[in-house]
Amino acid sequence: MQLLLGVVLFSWLAHSVLFIPFIKLLYHLRLQRLQQVTRDMFNKRTPLFDKFHHHKAGTPVGGGLLIIVLTTLLLPVILMLMYYFWVPVTSVYPMASEVKILLFTFISFGLLGLLDDTKKTFAWVKNGFFGLRLRHKLILEIILACIIGFWLLHDLKIGIFHVPFLGVFHLGWWYIPFAVFVIIAFANAFNITDGLDGLSAGALVIALFAFWFLSASILDTVLSIFIALWIGGMLAFLYFNVLPSRIFLGDVGALSFGATFAVVGLILGKTPALVIIGGIFVIEVTSSLIQLVAKSITGRKVFAAAPLHLWLQVKGWPESKIVMRFWILAIVLAMFGLWLALLN
Repeated sequence: MQLLLGVVLFSWLAHSVLFIPFIKLLYHLRLQRLQQVTRDMFNKRTPLFDKFHHHKAGTPVGGGLLIIVLTTLLLPVILMLMYYFWVPVTSVYPMASEVKILLFTFISFGLLGLLDDTKKTFAWVKNGFFGLRLRHKLILEIILACIIGFWLLHDLKIGIFHVPFLGVFHLGWWYIPFAVFVIIAFANAFNITDGLDGLSAGALVIALFAFWFLSASILDTVLSIFIALWIGGMLAFLYFNVLPSRIFLGDVGALSFGATFAVVGLILGKTPALVIIGGIFVIEVTSSLIQLVAKSITGRKVFAAAPLHLWLQVKGWPESKIVMRFWILAIVLAMFGLWLALLN
């Protein structure tokens, strides 16, 4: 644990030093939220979002890119140094396969998000095109998630679904579509949650600490170090992302972090706990789905706005109050999820 704490601190320091020049680079590249009028995934206007967030135009987008790059570079370096200095490295699964799956998820979904970010900002803005179309993005997400699901089943031999109090269910090849659904659901849930300064990043840090404890408890060094590097990067990012934010994650971070968060839960074999520990993201995406289904079937809204954090803004809650209370709820959910995960 002493080594893992050192990795968190080193990662935090490295990211903290690099974030200031990285923010300046994003300004130089003009990768910023430039539009006063925003649109959702269906390319429709979002006037309520614009009402509360128009003053954030010009803030750099793409903070997740630095975390992805630095974590990807540091993970193999630290593992090689541990081998060189004879530091014990243990893993529940074949180490090379586990690293491959973690980094592939981290990078591939990040690249998909980066493509979406560039289309939303400077590159194609004059053509009136706001990011990837929903069906195109979903197709790419499904392809990536299918690859990851196959590797989880074939390489890591994960094909079970454990439900506390009910037992273990062997899914066989059905595990792949199950994993695909979980990965895509969390990728988009995190993306929806990333709407207020510090909200998604803070909730993710809290949830990652829960997963970090679980990975350390099963002596999975690879996963523990990966999460430690990720936590350090997120803490550094959160310093610049709290209200008023100097940088946003962007889709490059949101899609990557949501998908990878799901994969970490799948690797740990704690899917029910994943839903609880990541409960903030589940609540946010559920509120959006309820709104979408209600409007499609009845033509009427259930909420004045969705997701939940935007509805609370419409109700008059200040942004800082929403974020702080969501963080408190995230802590409670993380503790409950840990309790659930530790049940035999």
